[in-house]
Amino acid sequence: MHDVDESQEAAERSADTALATPLDLLLSKAGSGLLRQFVPGMSGVRLAAGVARHPRVVAKRTAGLAYELTRVGLGRSQLAPGEKDRRFAEEGWAKNPALKRTLQSYLALGAAARGLVDDAGLSWGDDQRMRFIVENVVEAAAPSNNPFLNPAVLKRTLDTGGGNLVAGSRRFVKDFATAPRVPSMVEADAFEVGRDIAVTPGAVVLRTDVFELIQYTPRTPKVRAVPMLIVPPTINKYYVIDLAEHRSLVEHLVQNGQQVFCISWRNPDVRHADWGLDTYGQAILEAMTACEKITRQKQTSIFGICSGGLIASMVLAHLAEIGEADRVAAYSLAVTVLDQERAGVTSALLSEEAAAASTLASKEKGYLDGRTLAEVFAWLRPNDLIWNYWVNNYLMGHAPKAFDILYWNADPVRMSAAMHRDFMDLAMRNALVKPGASTMLGTKVDLGRITTDSYVVAGIADHLCKWESCYQTTQLFGGDTKFVLSTSGHIAAMVNPPGNPKASFQTAPSGGGRQGRDNPKDTVKWLSRAVKVKGSWWDDWTEWLAGRTGEERTAPRSLGNAAYPPQDKAPGTYVHDR
Repeated sequence: MHDVDESQEAAERSADTALATPLDLLLSKAGSGLLRQFVPGMSGVRLAAGVARHPRVVAKRTAGLAYELTRVGLGRSQLAPGEKDRRFAEEGWAKNPALKRTLQSYLALGAAARGLVDDAGLSWGDDQRMRFIVENVVEAAAPSNNPFLNPAVLKRTLDTGGGNLVAGSRRFVKDFATAPRVPSMVEADAFEVGRDIAVTPGAVVLRTDVFELIQYTPRTPKVRAVPMLIVPPTINKYYVIDLAEHRSLVEHLVQNGQQVFCISWRNPDVRHADWGLDTYGQAILEAMTACEKITRQKQTSIFGICSGGLIASMVLAHLAEIGEADRVAAYSLAVTVLDQERAGVTSALLSEEAAAASTLASKEKGYLDGRTLAEVFAWLRPNDLIWNYWVNNYLMGHAPKAFDILYWNADPVRMSAAMHRDFMDLAMRNALVKPGASTMLGTKVDLGRITTDSYVVAGIADHLCKWESCYQTTQLFGGDTKFVLSTSGHIAAMVNPPGNPKASFQTAPSGGGRQGRDNPKDTVKWLSRAVKVKGSWWDDWTEWLAGRTGEERTAPRSLGNAAYPPQDKAPGTYVHDR
């Protein structure tokens, strides 16, 4: 049981980091090529200059490294990996003198390399760029990645007569033959959409060139009058919110009396190169209209996720501008960054040159391939997403564990060239924080005009999409915003079903607008006031929704209506597009 728990936790760590950064910032790297992100450029020059300005500090660090390496050679070093570092859990690392010295030397050299970046006194951007490069070099050099040094690999090689390396070689050739050229995190046939995952009953009630609208079958005798529309990310399939039974957010919502609709985006190709922000914004409005007409309501509750939340926020600002803000009864956001300033390592990696090269590449092709983006995601968290699977798949010869979130992550969609261009423009100008600096459907976007009650979720363990960046949404919206900080990372913050004894979240009473007393500008101050609540935020959210989605009424006996008849059963057809 302990091994199963560890495997599950390792998979969840991979899932949390697989899509854990502001999408629009990563797009520059995906479009302009993987190797460019490892070129230090002027940041490397400034690192060298910074180190040269502090010769005494560097001399002291070098002397400290020499002293520690001497202690390692004499067997007196106390260096040891962190308790949670599973790379060196095999007892051979501690008991074999040669392997122990190898490990300790690696730890000493890695600490010295990271320390040099500290000593250079770089600006935030240069510091983030150089830490990214140094971290990748250090992680790649780990002795656990070497089949001749890793004791677990050596033991398995003896036990299998080298069969593990043969099997691993086959996996390596298969993985690197096509994009994304990174180790597989899950087998391609581990799950089947519509059979193992995305199984909540429902039907497609609207199909356009851009999306399918799925209406889910109610599970309770009575439902809330106001429907909910889920706007998923545009770079992955929608079913992250409808995974296996008891892990499905959609299932949880319908079991709590919500009328749930969800957009399933079409996987665009070269024919759809001109689909931009306005295209997707108009699609959200069309979906809202369908929800309202099917349920005979004048309002919809909206839930936006990641890039879907960014687009939905612009749509809400558009509705406010044209006097239709009251069409949205409640607004929810999950792991969405609207203020891109210092929004993680990718913010530091972004440059005008990279953005221009990236958008030109996607323009020539007509789209940005989601598989290329997956490579960038992986190298941003190399230990969890590269080297962990390097050892498991290629050195140990094991198949990766079947995990539903990782299967979803390995099922990306393309992004149209126009959408890529629009996202990059927003990122480069950080346009959403400036009233009127961006547009949606011909109207200027001012997020401060969004006065709808909002529920904003982030993950405290999200290493790349910092919760502090997600929190800035509370300073942008003009209404009552409740901010919830989950203990989980980026993806597990969304896939957070009740029943997990480790689950908890932090929140503070809301009700003060963009500069309200309960949402201070300083995130440290907010955190000091927040109260820890045991359990999943899903339950807290459904209670919050219940107070904003109308009175209960008898659940409809059938899906759709005469104008929007049911077509295919959920999960529809677009979700299967490759």
